[in-house]
Amino acid sequence: MNRLRRTWSALLLAVGLLALAGTPARASAPPPAAAPLAAQAAAAAPLASNVHIFYYSWYGSPAVNGSYRHWQQGGHTPPTGIGANLYPKLGAYDSGDVNAINQHLAWIAQAGVGVIVYSWWGQNSYEDRLVPRVLDAAAAAGIKVAWHLEPYSGRTAASTVADVNYLNSRYGSHAAYYRDTAHGNRPAFYVFESLRITDWAPIGPLRANNIILAQTTDTSKVAHFGGMYTYDAIAGNTAPGWANAHAYCKANGLVWAPSIGPGYIDDRAVPGNTTPTLSRENGATYDHQWGNVLAAANGGPPSWVSITSFNEWHEGSVIEPASASPPGGFGYQTFSGAYGLTGTASETAYLTRTKYWVDRLNPPAPTPTVVSLRARVNGRYVAAESAGASPLIANRTSVGPWEQFDRVDLGGGLIALRARINSRFVHADNTAPLIANAASSGTWETFRVVSNTDGSVSLLATANNRYVAAENAGAAPLIANRTAIGGWERFDIIPN
Repeated sequence: MNRLRRTWSALLLAVGLLALAGTPARASAPPPAAAPLAAQAAAAAPLASNVHIFYYSWYGSPAVNGSYRHWQQGGHTPPTGIGANLYPKLGAYDSGDVNAINQHLAWIAQAGVGVIVYSWWGQNSYEDRLVPRVLDAAAAAGIKVAWHLEPYSGRTAASTVADVNYLNSRYGSHAAYYRDTAHGNRPAFYVFESLRITDWAPIGPLRANNIILAQTTDTSKVAHFGGMYTYDAIAGNTAPGWANAHAYCKANGLVWAPSIGPGYIDDRAVPGNTTPTLSRENGATYDHQWGNVLAAANGGPPSWVSITSFNEWHEGSVIEPASASPPGGFGYQTFSGAYGLTGTASETAYLTRTKYWVDRLNPPAPTPTVVSLRARVNGRYVAAESAGASPLIANRTSVGPWEQFDRVDLGGGLIALRARINSRFVHADNTAPLIANAASSGTWETFRVVSNTDGSVSLLATANNRYVAAENAGAAPLIANRTAIGGWERFDIIPN
């Protein structure tokens, strides 16, 4: 597992483009990134199921694993010296540390990414044993998990069939298990270095119920596969063969998932190597590659965009926050300067920029002005009872004037609700039910919209940090008094 993941020369040879050299001229960068979003605000927005990011759980530390794992690559001595040119904000963490996993998934949600592609090294491998923890954390964050089938020793086409069946059987019932509704509700399996095997006929019968992607742009190498991806962040800079691969996938009903990344450098992980590097250029490289993946010349937006990577630290392709003040004396790089940000503000620069591009791939739908609320617990609409003179209650079977509200977006995932019947804002209270009686919106009229994994939302009153409940399963008025989300705290916001 100490081998690095660079396969750029093999990929380029496959499409006859090994003559690639240097960095192309940059397209004009888009407008500067907006200020970093809070993780909670990002979680309130829908995550992009068509944006996938490669995720690695191969790291270990003495505190959890009993010893360091992977960080020492290149002959280094963790925790201060690691086999990477950037240093994680979390330090030399352990992939089995639940706190680290939860932070990772929160950051990925902040970036707007809806699917992680989990680096998996075979049944009962170190990474396989960590899958349950990652699935649980992903479910809590509203993120799904697809699979990166790695070239473990002895991997064959037949063993890949067994692996797909194993993953589907062992983990397929988990809420976080990714299935693409746009492609037959099938799970996804990216096969890294698929060109190592010449005959993939054994996977053919799996295609009806699974999406298995080959790592190539050579359309002659994808018989029996259900899609293509590239992984290579350096090749993403010039998009070799992308237009042809896109057209082929579209014509043959395959998934096209080209890979892009912010840069590449593996000098500390492989001292003395001659692998090319790709400078981040303070974010211009990442912007350029996003431009490539969306460009009409390359076929336009693909089925999925795959990002290399969240945390492949050895290759410096990460968007996971890197420390702005890493241990001294090792020559670590930082993200300082990315998109004009410096210091700690720069640590999350690539998360914020990813969200910027996700929103351009999937432009957010305009927020409806007039909405109704429907309680999940009883399927009834919320009414501003007695034309707003009485508390809100979820007891209506249809929408009329008392069940209509203006949704006023306050930014950062926060909203206020104004009853249309009396033009008053919905007011929360520590002990009293919600009522539409406020002339203006302030702290007690502000709610955070929290997205739930079942498609519902919950409303968190910011004044007391309590969730709004349809009390007594909807038989009593709404009240903001819950510390956790259960059945009574789930609603649908329905445009009128």
